Amino acid sequence: MAKVYVFLADGFEDVEALIPVDVLRRGGVEVVMVSVMDDAQLVDSAHGVQLVADALFDDCDFSDADLLLLPGGMPGAQNLYEHEGLREALLRQNAAGKPIAAICAAPAVVLGQLGILKGHRATCYPGFEALLHGATYTGELCTVDGNITTAEGPAAAFPFAYSLLAMLADEQTSRQVAEGMRFLHLMGK
Repeated sequence: MAKVYVFLADGFEDVEALIPVDVLRRGGVEVVMVSVMDDAQLVDSAHGVQLVADALFDDCDFSDADLLLLPGGMPGAQNLYEHEGLREALLRQNAAGKPIAAICAAPAVVLGQLGILKGHRATCYPGFEALLHGATYTGELCTVDGNITTAEGPAAAFPFAYSLLAMLADEQTSRQVAEGMRFLHLMGK
């Protein structure tokens, strides 16, 4: 079973964190929601929803990660970027060529500023393109390029999640989950 770590910081965008967690868990992927807040498992979303993370950052060993996932939202993405341990984990994951995913402001604010996007195609929330540093901006809802998956914003949370599930499980599982959640019906497919 694939294992994903989803990083949460105060100010995260609710749907960008929870839709991927929900979709991936429905598809049989092990998902660990990790708080990067100092010794606090309770994390506040950008819209006042409090979420209890599964684990604290310092209690995790990310060497078994099949994917590291960053939700966006502000100031959530900035709070993620400011966490030194997370920056180091992302750089290690990228150096190993292992998958990293980010949505909304996080591709630019975190991955772009770390230099992880250089030479990749990527998307992000409009207005953050200047922070993509060395990436080719696509403007797509979801862009997959090598080990990096990026998505534009809240409305892209479902396509982003199904893309990640197809990568971590398979296309058939992703399609079955999408059909069960009535996403394919919504999209007229």
